[in-house]
Amino acid sequence: MKVLVTGGAGYIGSHTVVLLIEAGYEVLVFDNFCNASRESIRRVEKIINKPIEVVEGDIRNREDLRAVFEKHKIDAVIHFAGLKAVGESVELPLKYYDNNVNGSAVLCEVMAEYNCKSIIFSSSATVYGDPHTTPILENFPLFATNPYGRSKLMVEEILRDVYVSDNEWKIVLLRYFNPVGAHASGTIGEDPNGIPNNLMPFIAQTAVGKREYLSVFGDDYDTKDGTGVRDYIHVVDLAKGHLNALERLENFSEVMTVNLGAGKGYSVLEMVTAFEKASGKKVPYKIASRRAGDIATCFADPSYAKELLGWEATLGIDEMCRDGWHWQSQNPSGYNI
Repeated sequence: MKVLVTGGAGYIGSHTVVLLIEAGYEVLVFDNFCNASRESIRRVEKIINKPIEVVEGDIRNREDLRAVFEKHKIDAVIHFAGLKAVGESVELPLKYYDNNVNGSAVLCEVMAEYNCKSIIFSSSATVYGDPHTTPILENFPLFATNPYGRSKLMVEEILRDVYVSDNEWKIVLLRYFNPVGAHASGTIGEDPNGIPNNLMPFIAQTAVGKREYLSVFGDDYDTKDGTGVRDYIHVVDLAKGHLNALERLENFSEVMTVNLGAGKGYSVLEMVTAFEKASGKKVPYKIASRRAGDIATCFADPSYAKELLGWEATLGIDEMCRDGWHWQSQNPSGYNI
C-alpha cells in the first residue's frame, strides 16, 4: 500500500512517516518546506536506515499534485499539510484560508481525478472552541474561535460534503489535542520557527538556555493552580493513531470523527514541574496577562478512539518530558545544525 503524506516533513508528519515505514507501508512525502526542514527527512532516513521518496510541491498547485499521482499509484493520503499558528492566523486570515482550505479542496479534486478516495485528515481540538464541559466528546457543538480553527472546521465540512457526493470515499477526521515530546532517539522533534506558539517547546528552549524565561499567560483561571489545563499527548502516540486509522480505513462506511488525546489535563505549572524533573534544569517563568481566546480547561474523552481504532495513549507526562528534553538538549538549535 502506497501512502502519500502531505506535510510529511513537519513535526507530526515526520513521526508518522517513521511508524508507517516501520509497519511496512510505502511512503511518499509531499511538502513545500515553508514550515518544515529538509533536515527532518534526513533524520527520519537515519532512524529507519533507508531513503525516503520526497516530492517538493504545494497542495494548492494542481500540477504539482497531478505529477505525483501520474507517476505513483497512491492508495491513501494522510493530510498534514497546513499552517498552524493561531496568532498568525488572526493577523493573516486569508493566508490560512488559502493554504489550509483551498489547498485541501485542490488536493481532494486531484485525488478524485486519479480515483484515490481514502484520506485521513489532521484536524484539531480547536474546532470545539470553548467547550462548556470536559471531557470533550466528538458530538460536542463545534465553534472555532480563530481563523486557524475555522480553517480546520471548514476542511472537515468539505470532506463531509465530498462523502455525501460520493460514498466511495473513506474519510477519517482526527482531532488532535496538544502534541508534545519527540522520538525516543532524540533524532527528530518539534522545531518551531521563531518564538514557539506552544507550551512544551517554549519550556524546553527555556531549560536549554535559549529563552530567558517562560511566560505563563494567566494564573487566575478556575483551575487547581490558576493556570490553563490542557490535554497533552505524546507525538509518538499521536502518530500511532494515524497508523491505526489507516489499518481500519476500509472498514468505515461513513465519515469517522475521532478525538486523539490522553483523556486527562495538566496545568502549565504541572508541565513546568515535570519538565524540571526530567531535565534536571530550572525553568524560570513569569506570569503574564491572559491571551485573547485562551480557555481554562480542555481535555478529551478518548473512549471512542479506543472503540473505533483500538487506540489509546500509552506514554505519560514523564515520557513526554523525558523525550522532549532528549530532543532539545541534543538539538538546542533544532534542525539548524
